[in-house]
Amino acid sequence: MNTAVKECPPTAKQPPKFLIGVRILVQVKSELYNPGDFKLKVGMTVMVNTQQGLKMGVVASNKIPNFRQDTTFNRVLRIANDNDFQAENRRHQVEKKAKTLCSGKIIELKLPMNLSRVVHQPHMNKTIFFFTAEGRVDFRQLIRDLASNLHHRIEMKQVGVRDEAKVIGGYGVCGETLCCSTWLPDFTPVTIKMAKTQGMALNPSRISGVCGRLMCCLQYEHDNYKALIKNLPRINSPIQTPEGPGRVLKNEILEQRVVVLLEDESIMTYHLDELPKSQNSQ
Repeated sequence: MNTAVKECPPTAKQPPKFLIGVRILVQVKSELYNPGDFKLKVGMTVMVNTQQGLKMGVVASNKIPNFRQDTTFNRVLRIANDNDFQAENRRHQVEKKAKTLCSGKIIELKLPMNLSRVVHQPHMNKTIFFFTAEGRVDFRQLIRDLASNLHHRIEMKQVGVRDEAKVIGGYGVCGETLCCSTWLPDFTPVTIKMAKTQGMALNPSRISGVCGRLMCCLQYEHDNYKALIKNLPRINSPIQTPEGPGRVLKNEILEQRVVVLLEDESIMTYHLDELPKSQNSQ
């Protein structure tokens, strides 16, 4: 038997002293909400308004001091009840059916696209199909077929591989969850020059993320590496050492050391302070 739950009004007269973090289902990040008069604990399921409409979420953190008194936060509408859980289950069933149907139609129509996920928005009577593709795709027939079977509005949305990795989530080669799906707010350009500056082997499997593009973390310490490498000699350049002339084989950037091949074919490693100031610094 369902219990009537009183919903909070959409706005609050006074800024809340404390906020809560709500993680919308299937998302990694949590967002701040005004708990209103509800006594909420971590792990409780609540209903909140988002840009995509009414969503179910889990309280991920509690009693976060509100230092931004001039900012308005959306309020928790209610603690999720049986009707909410049933509606969420129906939405999942629609998404499952839509994804199976769309995947079959893509194969049938031989379209050069990969379906990644499906999101149903009951409040708009619409289903969004997210896909990746190398170029433009003529999916007009696909939309007609989907609309005739699902009987609601259809939207096809092409996204990049990085955006898709951000939504799907996963783990990087470092063993941590993907930066883009946890805390990285925006994507910024990452170039192969960053990997070169950091002395990394230009092996695609070592410098590419799960999305297949260059790892976002290459940019994090790029400025530090640029500063450290500035005074180091160039690879293969001639250099004078305490043991005589030689040729630079390798730079150990973080340690500020230079590996040198001497004229007698011996290999020596010197700290930058042990070498005369090079004319071939980068």
